Amino acid sequence: MKENIFNYSRLKLENYFLENGEKKFKAVQVMEWLYDKREYNFYNFSNLKKELQKKLDEDFTTEFIEIEKFLEGKDVKKFLFRLKDQEKIEAVLMIHDYGISVCISSQVGCNMGCKFCESGRLKKVRNLETYEMVEQILLIEKYINKRVERVVIMGIGEPFDNYDNVINFIKIINDSKALAIGARHITVSTCGLVSKIDDFSNLDLQVNLALSLHAPTDELRSKLMPVNQVYNLDTVMKSIKAYIAKTNRRVTIEYVMLNMVNDNIADALNLVKLIKGMNVYVNLIPYNETSHIEFNKSSKERINKFYEVLKNNKVNVTVRKEFGGNIKAACGQLRSESD
Repeated sequence: MKENIFNYSRLKLENYFLENGEKKFKAVQVMEWLYDKREYNFYNFSNLKKELQKKLDEDFTTEFIEIEKFLEGKDVKKFLFRLKDQEKIEAVLMIHDYGISVCISSQVGCNMGCKFCESGRLKKVRNLETYEMVEQILLIEKYINKRVERVVIMGIGEPFDNYDNVINFIKIINDSKALAIGARHITVSTCGLVSKIDDFSNLDLQVNLALSLHAPTDELRSKLMPVNQVYNLDTVMKSIKAYIAKTNRRVTIEYVMLNMVNDNIADALNLVKLIKGMNVYVNLIPYNETSHIEFNKSSKERINKFYEVLKNNKVNVTVRKEFGGNIKAACGQLRSESD
């Protein structure tokens, strides 16, 4: 059975050519056709001999997932993709003053079951293969005829629950001969899978790590996020501290603002206590309401008061700009809907 060539990193392609008695520099030639020239017919790879073109065609496919639906809002575009097995995923493009960012999905569905997240209502069906993540970006770039400059792996799914494919994906999009997206422009988010955070700290990838925290105490976090019953706050924060010590990289703490749930002054003070002295910054996320979930967005007044408590306690904090709520493209709203 043919394998999709967009599953292959440069190293994996080099090994393929070496195993077939070819020079490993052929890998770079192939990547230039795929990612620079955007040519997907192996028989048009004119700097490869005919026998090698035929071999590539026998072993690989460049078949793409499909854009089934497209929605557009202010500074945001949402793409619904249909996969080869007819499953669906979504990705979101955001236009910032500093460039174009794409939020991609890493799984069909999600098993983390965070109570406030629309994506988690669809249980995990399967992991995405690397090519299905790479092709989200390639298709979006083709659709908008512009280069994607930043990637966040925060769409449908828990990235570290699909660890190997996500790491392979990061290596491919960061490669100068592939999509050449700088490591500092790639962010992977996790709700706190400690064993994978520990593995990630050993890779020296220089990409950004974000922790979906959303509550400053075990009692509240366990109510909102079932993962906390497996990896409690003490365990997660020890892992994050070890990650920071090993990588010297600052971690983003994501905190969704739920009205009268986790947005009280006491919650802010508990958050200060939890992260005191750590090389982190907090990203406060105004909640994006959906018709299926009972939580409500915190008022601007409550968000501002929470923000001021953190600021006054010398915590680096920002309030995330709101994107895409009117087309269900905002954080926590992705669900792979075609209707």
